[in-house]
Amino acid sequence: MKVELTKTQCDKIFVGEAITLTAIMAICAVAIVAVVVYKLFLSKSGETSIPGGWKFSWK
Repeated sequence: MKVELTKTQCDKIFVGEAITLTAIMAICAVAIVAVVVYKLFLSKSGETSIPGGWKFSWK
C-alpha cells in the first residue's frame, strides 16, 4: 500500500545521517589500523595475533 506524502511531510524527512555515521566509523577504523601498523613497523622485535588465528612474530 502506497501513501503519498504531503509537501510538509516531505520537508520533515532528513537524509544523510547513515552516510555521515558510516564515514566517521570508517575514518576511525583507518586511524586505528594506521596506528597499529606504525607501531608494528617501528618495533625491532615483537609478536602479534589477529582474530582468525593469524599470528606474526619478528626479531
